[in-house]
Amino acid sequence: EGDGLGATIERVAAEAEQDSIVDFVLHPVLIDPTPEAIAEIPRLAEHGHTSIKIFMSIGEFDSRSGGFLEAMSVAGQNGVLTLIHCEDTCVISLLTRRLVAEGRGDLSNYGVSRPLYSETVAVARAIAFAEAAGAPIYIVHLGSADALAEAHRAHARGLPVFVETRPIYLHFTDEKFSGPDAALYVGNPPLRGQRDQDALWSGLACADVHTCCTDHAAWTLEQKLDPTLTIETARPGMSDLETLMPLLWSRGVETGRISVERFVEVTSTNAAKLFGLFPSKGTIAVGSDADLLVWDPELSRVVSGADGLSQSGYTLYEGWEVSGWPAYTISRGEVVYADGQVTAAAGRGRLVHRERTRPL
Repeated sequence: EGDGLGATIERVAAEAEQDSIVDFVLHPVLIDPTPEAIAEIPRLAEHGHTSIKIFMSIGEFDSRSGGFLEAMSVAGQNGVLTLIHCEDTCVISLLTRRLVAEGRGDLSNYGVSRPLYSETVAVARAIAFAEAAGAPIYIVHLGSADALAEAHRAHARGLPVFVETRPIYLHFTDEKFSGPDAALYVGNPPLRGQRDQDALWSGLACADVHTCCTDHAAWTLEQKLDPTLTIETARPGMSDLETLMPLLWSRGVETGRISVERFVEVTSTNAAKLFGLFPSKGTIAVGSDADLLVWDPELSRVVSGADGLSQSGYTLYEGWEVSGWPAYTISRGEVVYADGQVTAAAGRGRLVHRERTRPL
């Protein structure tokens, strides 16, 4: 706290390099777009850190929106991609206060506190910011059909607007909030309806959705189900990094919803290009890093949280039978995962120097 963006990256990278077994990048979060913070952005780019992240859902966003727009403009000029979490803080704050006052602060009302239009209006505004700034943006974990339609219109106008979704929106709907374990499914934005899920699968297939990523958060079962939590204090996010690709294969490729080529693009190639890693990573080519996944489409497993590698110890997909799992993972030519076991030692991963963002 109190560190500049560059100092924060150095501190976190030093900690991460002690434990990481694979290469990694960091996205510094811009909380307060002061002139000093904005002035750091070109220096970050010079040192190979070509992304920043902004939360429209944080309480002070509106009072600082002019500064955020300026930061996006400077980022665009320096080949830095701006990641944006798109939910409207004014709408969410009002509805949350109202629900709590009415005695409806339990987590079954989480979706009510962050309605679909709070995401849609934020996505529309983020696109307008991108157009005004002349800068590329990456909308993190988009979860609804209406928000995706806004992004589609931006694509059609040639704007550099890129969309990420995540597994919970592809595999669950908001009916989960009516169950006794609603807290397990809390994420931001919240789960939506079947229409939204169908739109996201279609978006993956037709390239309106460019990446599928987890936003992995390794809360334990006890932490997520803490009975004292409300819509104000919920712990958003869940542990689903291990199952991202197997479920996308099983529920996407095997069902014909997406092609093998799209599977590779949304899990690897597109992210490498957008985040300045291509062609060192994201492709199989002479001179690239030999980051490879050997995939076994015939390997079938029953998902179990107890058998997982995450410290969370549980999974939302408990008992699901899934076909298609990684057999080997190779990082810079070294096998780091084989037959269900991590084989690499902590400390071999490194913070990667990145180039300018590359439009798809």
